[in-house]
Amino acid sequence: MSGQSHLPQGTSRVGFIALIAAIMALNALAIDIMLPAFPQIRDSLGIDDPNHTQFVLTTYFAGFGIGQLLFGPISDRFGRRAPLFWGLGLYVICAFLAPLSPDFTVLLVLRVLQGFGAASTRIVAMAIVRDTHSGRAMAEVMSLVFMVFMIVPIIAPAIGQGLVLLGPWPLIFIVMAVLGFCVGLWAHFKLPETLAIEARRQLRFSVIVEGFGIVLSNRTAMMYGLAPGVMFGAMFAFIGVVQPIYTEIYDLGLLFPLAFAAAAGFMAVSSLLNARIVRIFGIRRLSHSALFGFILISAFWGLWSLTGTIPLIPFILLVSSVMFMFGMIANNFNSLAMEPLGQVAGTASSVFGFLQTVLGAFMGAGIGQLYNGTTTPIAAGFVVLGLLALGMVLIAEKGKLFGVSEEYANA
Repeated sequence: MSGQSHLPQGTSRVGFIALIAAIMALNALAIDIMLPAFPQIRDSLGIDDPNHTQFVLTTYFAGFGIGQLLFGPISDRFGRRAPLFWGLGLYVICAFLAPLSPDFTVLLVLRVLQGFGAASTRIVAMAIVRDTHSGRAMAEVMSLVFMVFMIVPIIAPAIGQGLVLLGPWPLIFIVMAVLGFCVGLWAHFKLPETLAIEARRQLRFSVIVEGFGIVLSNRTAMMYGLAPGVMFGAMFAFIGVVQPIYTEIYDLGLLFPLAFAAAAGFMAVSSLLNARIVRIFGIRRLSHSALFGFILISAFWGLWSLTGTIPLIPFILLVSSVMFMFGMIANNFNSLAMEPLGQVAGTASSVFGFLQTVLGAFMGAGIGQLYNGTTTPIAAGFVVLGLLALGMVLIAEKGKLFGVSEEYANA
């Protein structure tokens, strides 16, 4: 048996995937569209250290991580729709207020709150997919969602670049707010409630603690839930320094979004491929193989960078190859983490979302602050974090890789 799919009556598969992807894409939009505006923000708000501009991302990640701890239990109690709309409302309001920021501190506070609201998008999207799918069917749908979702990182930097050419950096936040409102309107009319009333958990302290206990006590789920957080640290680090890498090291100027889009495009391709072959080869075989590929390619990148600046085209190919591997890791690991926790899907999504975001944000920020005008620290960080993720997988699988466990044979 390869898993099941049971969409709400009247909901098309294509429409479902597109809407879930759009909801999740608002989070990516709030991150990647900001990259071309870093120089403008730095000059406008008087930021002395160029690396401090990365805090526009770090603070957003912090709010995003913390918010997920609350939205999970709330979505298990009140259903999926209401928490989503409250979160989207906060996301849109903070985006509208950001252009009024008198200084960098106020902007960072609004980014924390915006990330907090955006947490609902991740929690609700993951919970709805788990409500309606299981096993390899869930991994397939998550891969398709992620493929559509990855269109945003491909085009967002280019959109941001266009916006900063048309006007000052606040224009980016206005566009962000408008798109958030439009997605919310789409969800209002097209997203059905997927959590039955009889399946909802009480919002009492003891029940919440019990739900967290169910998640935290499952070794396999926890290790597969933590591993993507470590991997996201590598991605967050690269996102934080991608603008200076392409504009300072490679002198691409306004063309840097194209180089960034190439790498993100490979991640989207890997998600599509994963969706097509995961039922054939299984989640574990694909994700474990991709993790080894991620580590080896990153190590090769790091060793080459020690000899001097890697030429542009080989560098883009190396980064794109790493992103391709990452695309087969994150979705499959999250599916393996969520599979045994269907009865507390919202809470599980909140725990994993919080841990992944906080781990990723702080690890990524730490690696990003090591940027020294070369790509060596980033490559080294990729290797270290890849090895940490491998250690977590070994714990989850009791030292066995590439196999199919008895407990989750459908995975």
